[in-house]
Amino acid sequence: MRFKNYRIFFLIIAILSVFFIDIIDISVFAENNKNYGDTIILGSIGDASNLMPMLSSDATSHEISGLLINGLVKYDKNLNLVGDLAKSWEISPDGLTITFHLKKGVLWEDGKEFTAEDVIFGFKTITDPKIPTAYAGDFMMVKDISAPDKYTVVVNYKEPFAPALGSWGNIVVLPKHLLEGKDITASPLARKPISLGPYKFKEWKTQEKIVLEANPAYFDERPYLDNYIMRIIPDSATMFLELKTGNLDWMGLSPLQYSRQTKNKFFNDNFNKYQYLAFSYTYMGYNLKSPFFNDKKVRQALNYAINKEEIVNGVLLGYGIPAHGPYKPDSPFYNRNLPKSVYDLEKAKALLKEAGWADTNKDGILDKNNIKFSFTILTNQGNDLRLKTAQIIQHRLKQIGIEAKIRTVEWAAFIKDFINKRRFEAIILGWTMGIEPDIYDIWHSSRADGVGLNFIGYKNTEIDKLLEEGRKTFDIEKRKQIYFKIQEILLDDQPYTFLYFPMALPIIHKRFKGIEPAPSGITHNFEKWYVPKNEQKYIAP
Repeated sequence: MRFKNYRIFFLIIAILSVFFIDIIDISVFAENNKNYGDTIILGSIGDASNLMPMLSSDATSHEISGLLINGLVKYDKNLNLVGDLAKSWEISPDGLTITFHLKKGVLWEDGKEFTAEDVIFGFKTITDPKIPTAYAGDFMMVKDISAPDKYTVVVNYKEPFAPALGSWGNIVVLPKHLLEGKDITASPLARKPISLGPYKFKEWKTQEKIVLEANPAYFDERPYLDNYIMRIIPDSATMFLELKTGNLDWMGLSPLQYSRQTKNKFFNDNFNKYQYLAFSYTYMGYNLKSPFFNDKKVRQALNYAINKEEIVNGVLLGYGIPAHGPYKPDSPFYNRNLPKSVYDLEKAKALLKEAGWADTNKDGILDKNNIKFSFTILTNQGNDLRLKTAQIIQHRLKQIGIEAKIRTVEWAAFIKDFINKRRFEAIILGWTMGIEPDIYDIWHSSRADGVGLNFIGYKNTEIDKLLEEGRKTFDIEKRKQIYFKIQEILLDDQPYTFLYFPMALPIIHKRFKGIEPAPSGITHNFEKWYVPKNEQKYIAP
């Protein structure tokens, strides 16, 4: 359509501008206002342990390494798998072969081009039995891997493997030109990694801070924020004080901080708060080799003795929901017919009696074979929610004749000296879960020995078979039934007392724009966050 009467044309434009000026302001002017610069400073309770993804299992390490190294695929804001270092892929009709086509011209920080050889080298490394990694399981399903050319990776599987595509994230990508022929467990790249992502490493002061800076050579687009600084602050109250005094831009709030301490003019004027059910759950796990916890009836009794609603309301102030298994209620793999755990002290006492525990000397503590039922709950320093949860559990267990002591340990030592060495009786920890329902590495008996995620030592042949079957099943409805059954067995076995799914409660300074809450959370587009020039706080010299 063409306008022959230009006066009418300009009149229409003038009228439209009156009605759509707000849209123009948002879509055009805001876009033009995206400036490079500024620094975002966030707080973390725990320090990283290792910035080589395949060698670390803690959330802090993966949060940092996720900004330094990309994977072949990633999840978008709507939880769909999309290409990252791979521009496309094909899956064979029988589901046994994935052919990845890599993006060309992607450079490591030192200028070396990323190619298929880096993927194959990473695969060979993670499947090396001498490498202490918790993530080898997914790649043991691979029959062979090859690179027909620099930009193509062909992966053949031994049998159908449902989580196959999603497993090719950043865990398996390594710079072959720097690590070939070397012991990666002793590599300086664990502390000073080379970048392939939106940011590059600048500095790491243990138990103090980790500093990243924008990678101008990033293949996608240079991130708008110049610097990313993670400060290690083991105490939540201290971290909140740093936020109030302007030394932090971003932290995860406790329920008390979210609901009460930030409801004032200062925070309303300067910060935005967000709220969504986190991809994580908190649990109390048991060392199943301990004489206290090797009897299923005892673990069932503990589950009855713990009031999860009390914890959600008293510790989380309602910002969470009780957990009865490893899947969130909004997950398609959540078993909605699963019997809900109920608080029942009398049932707990009866089960303990059946298991042979009784207060024979009338001192208020159960005993068996002259051993008092007294154990220590271990958790990490700085996490007030876990500490308060432990205190409530301690109180409830005392009511059924069990003495629970509490000990907190600094995060790095907690992982290295207690979890990895199996030096604990009971722990309160949390798992961050992905979209893929596969939980093989946490629950399969083959992961119960050595350095792995099944550090409680859980072994169940029926669970093993179901986990293996779940990995081979592509039909979504059949796969659901498999994981529904797994949840039923875990509920009966109680290797963990599943406690709660918390709400994520981040707070971020208002000068940061471009934040888009989505089903995947708020960090899916972090490299697109920006600060308008006139609001920038930290100006580069």
